[in-house]
Amino acid sequence: MTLPLRLSRARGTSAPRQRTYVFNWAGRIGLAIIVMWCAVAIIGQWFTPYPVGKIVDWNFFGPVSAKYWMGTDYLGRDIFSRVMMGARYTVGIALAAVTLACALGVILGMIAAVMGGWFDTIVSRLLDAFNGIPSLLFGLVVVAAVGSSIPVLILTLTAIYMPGSYRFARALAVNINTMDFVTVARARGEATPYLILREIFPNIVGSVLADLGLRFVFIVLVLSGLSFLGLGVQPPNADWGALVRENIEGLSYGAPAVIFPSLAIASLTISVNMFIDNLPTRIRDRSE
Repeated sequence: MTLPLRLSRARGTSAPRQRTYVFNWAGRIGLAIIVMWCAVAIIGQWFTPYPVGKIVDWNFFGPVSAKYWMGTDYLGRDIFSRVMMGARYTVGIALAAVTLACALGVILGMIAAVMGGWFDTIVSRLLDAFNGIPSLLFGLVVVAAVGSSIPVLILTLTAIYMPGSYRFARALAVNINTMDFVTVARARGEATPYLILREIFPNIVGSVLADLGLRFVFIVLVLSGLSFLGLGVQPPNADWGALVRENIEGLSYGAPAVIFPSLAIASLTISVNMFIDNLPTRIRDRSE
């Protein structure tokens, strides 16, 4: 006679635990605003109510109305359409620049931390010297000398923020490089690419992503500053900083044309900070 086999959980043992990452309300709001602006930057050009460069009303600096949701600018163009199109340049240029800056900085920082010696010394001293140049001043000099275009803006912003990303990644990588598991991997004869990709980078990627978000905010502000001075995105195109510059005279008329691009810049930068400051670091254990 065969007895049925029944598996039962031993008394006193706990159920398997599942780790749940929790977002608080501030992080969720920040993420929602970021996703909204990214969607506007990608598909907003196809949903503008009016052509971006078309004069739709002879009443310049017009008020908010059912027809013009954000009023009109100094030429009578629809501000809502121009803000939606401006997101394409502000978000796109800033995202491209911060991606290049962080990619180059993190790669060089990890290589310098692992190799050390003359390579670390030369690269660190050169980038430290370059990092001492004020960012806005450097951008003004380069754009004024070379001319303003989207590739020039991206490369200039990349050059401004790459040294800071390098220093941050190198500091993290130096700490990881001294730990036992890296020492064991080096004793096994593992090559430098293995140490970087398998041992160091997985342990700093979270901090690097947080740093990327903060540098994205700085790049948006520098880009808006350059555009406000007339050295950013050039007409007929316009990012949010250029929209503020174009309509700055509207303040004396009480026009909303200068307010909404400013609010767009503020909402993007604040939402990124809210998201970065409230990353899901809390972990809750629960039984299945």
